[in-house]
Amino acid sequence: MDLELPEDPTHPVQVAIRTYGLALSLSLGPSLVPFVLSLFTRRKSSKTSLASLRNVLRRELGYDGFAFAITLGIGGGAALRRLWESLESNVDHRQDKSRSWLFYFNSRLSPSQKTFIANVFTSSLSILLLQAGRRRSKRLRIPAMPIPYTYTPSNRPLAPSPTLDLTLLVLVRAMDVAFQSIILKFTAKAEPEPLVEPGKVKLTTRLDALVFWACSARIMWCFFYEPERLPSTYVKWIRTLAGVDARLLRTLRLIRSGEWTYTRGSPTQPTILTSYAKDLGYPSSWGDPLRLPAFGGPSAENTWKALGVQGRQDLGGVPCELVHGGVGSGLSLAGSCTANSSIRGVKAFFEAVLVYLPAHFLPVLITRPQVLLRPHRVLATLLGTFRSAAFLSTFISSFWLAVCFTRTLALARLFPNISHNFWDGPRGCILAGCLLCGSSIWIENGRRRGEMALYVLPRALRSFISDRLMRNRAATVLERLTFILSLSTLLTAAIHKPESLRGLSRWGLAFVMKGPSTGFWQRRRKNFETRPGTPAFEPPLLKDDEKLV
Repeated sequence: MDLELPEDPTHPVQVAIRTYGLALSLSLGPSLVPFVLSLFTRRKSSKTSLASLRNVLRRELGYDGFAFAITLGIGGGAALRRLWESLESNVDHRQDKSRSWLFYFNSRLSPSQKTFIANVFTSSLSILLLQAGRRRSKRLRIPAMPIPYTYTPSNRPLAPSPTLDLTLLVLVRAMDVAFQSIILKFTAKAEPEPLVEPGKVKLTTRLDALVFWACSARIMWCFFYEPERLPSTYVKWIRTLAGVDARLLRTLRLIRSGEWTYTRGSPTQPTILTSYAKDLGYPSSWGDPLRLPAFGGPSAENTWKALGVQGRQDLGGVPCELVHGGVGSGLSLAGSCTANSSIRGVKAFFEAVLVYLPAHFLPVLITRPQVLLRPHRVLATLLGTFRSAAFLSTFISSFWLAVCFTRTLALARLFPNISHNFWDGPRGCILAGCLLCGSSIWIENGRRRGEMALYVLPRALRSFISDRLMRNRAATVLERLTFILSLSTLLTAAIHKPESLRGLSRWGLAFVMKGPSTGFWQRRRKNFETRPGTPAFEPPLLKDDEKLV
């Protein structure tokens, strides 16, 4: 007997198939990249061996893998909700309804509440499977340690949560749903109906910019002083963009802890900056804290003449050439703060273009490739790419400009009696850079500010949660409850209040819950087809808030 797939796109079977396919592509796809690259480069290592490939497939394709666990949470919730509706329709209304437990609950629950309850049950199973799978994968990677004879299950320390980043991601999206719902109500009361959407967008973009600014300041500060609070891959990406030598980063952390000062030197690591200066082609004395002036003023000028440093009249601290890391040395501008900020910004712009080109063009290729036949649409997409690249470029250059403005160009000159232990410390130039760089978000498109804010907010929240705090059972229970309620909120909003979703969560949940031919896709298609004189084969255009990215 042939098995046919239900035609209804909202049927639980179709929801489960779309969920599993999308989840598997998000989890298994990146894991297979190193193996695919090894086929072309022919570089073999333990991470790309056949045994590693088997472990990856076992991890992602198993019943406790990400794809199956998420499918159980989303598809299972749809199936449970469909079962509930089926039971409702089969209730015999001629019997005494007061004795029917189903009628009792149905009479007091709204459709959205029923959906939420159904999703709570399956989300609970989902997070349990996810955590079990992540811990099993960790045991496969790490050899088992001998257990001491004093070991008892009650005093065994818990490992940090393996699903905390995912929980924070879902929590932030659920919080956004709540805020968008509040904003919708607020703008609906304050403005006439035709102006509700513009008012909502205006208020939302301002809040998005504020959230991004605060989160980026926290993330950048943690990058310099507490990188262990951020994901290692995220730290590596920031370090690549920042272009800062590890020895300079280490010196900043030593200044914060008081182990490297301009007055007492650094008994533990006296050569950390001297070797750095030597590698850049400068005298090692430029990195010796005992030989560098701690304060500005006329006395500092004599020190700089003895060291052969130019351009730091009436200033103390490390020479700009070391802070800039040799940027502009080929143009004899290594000591210029303006050149350092400008060169870094230009370099970041071209690197960002390579990053943002796929982000802007791939959604177009996937959803409406015919648009690329129109020169003005290609130009608009290119301008969007350049705008995003300009945002990232300004983010980096403004950070360095704030650092130089604080320790060299203005503030340190105005207050020469303040030690450079402060100006080069965590509340000096680095804090100024962290506070300024996030303001570059205003360069980005208003609709994209939301995705940027939702991208950095989980990482900023994660930086406030220490691994020690997560090493107890109460934190584990709290995380599970947070995941369950957040995922249930998102799935309920996708069905009953999709206007409160936006960005990737709006597109992803619309695709999963209603299929590729429904939701805002269908709405745009209908609007397009009603235009007079429009050819039937021409694809609909999406507004900015309906783009995938």
